[in-house]
Amino acid sequence: MGPLKLLLDTCTLIWLVSAPARLSKRVAEAIDSEDTELLLSDSSVWELALKWEAGKIELPQPPRNWVTSQSRLWDLEPLAIKRSHLYRAVELPQHHRDPFDRLLVAQAIESTLTIATPDPHIHRYPVASLW
Repeated sequence: MGPLKLLLDTCTLIWLVSAPARLSKRVAEAIDSEDTELLLSDSSVWELALKWEAGKIELPQPPRNWVTSQSRLWDLEPLAIKRSHLYRAVELPQHHRDPFDRLLVAQAIESTLTIATPDPHIHRYPVASLW
């Protein structure tokens, strides 16, 4: 078995950076493992930018700078949004209405990734998750 490919949910990234004690022990260990490849979806970057713009989250820098610096620091691989992800997102059962989370699920399914998330709605989909 190859390395674990771990797709970070948006909240997981925020907690990793600002409140690591909120991460589960399993997720923290996976992130710390040299055998884990960490991925950050463009969907999460878009969600962060929109929430920052709306004043729903605070970041120490504008999203462009913050995401860039955190990606370097944590060696986060970017995960681009593909059309196949968009199609899959609308083909999923309606377990969850959040379009960003549905896109993360679609990306994980299409790319055979594990999502690091505490979100119980995501756990209802046929996707590997870790928390």
